[in-house]
Amino acid sequence: MGKGEPTHPSVIVKDTRDFDVERRRLTQAIDRFARGPQACTKHPHFFFGPMTPAEWAAFMYIHLDHHLRQFNA
Repeated sequence: MGKGEPTHPSVIVKDTRDFDVERRRLTQAIDRFARGPQACTKHPHFFFGPMTPAEWAAFMYIHLDHHLRQFNA
């Protein structure tokens, strides 16, 4: 995916969310991924298709790092 690519429609949030609830969900996901690839899903990614648990773990690290840097977190 290149810089400036639009967000895939299936992951655009269109309703109102509770920030504290979403922060807890993110924290739980980080804790799960911190246990290693064996804790990652084996479901296909909506854009990339089939991914191994190790690929999911690497992708989630890169994706989260991107967004944390995006918001200077």
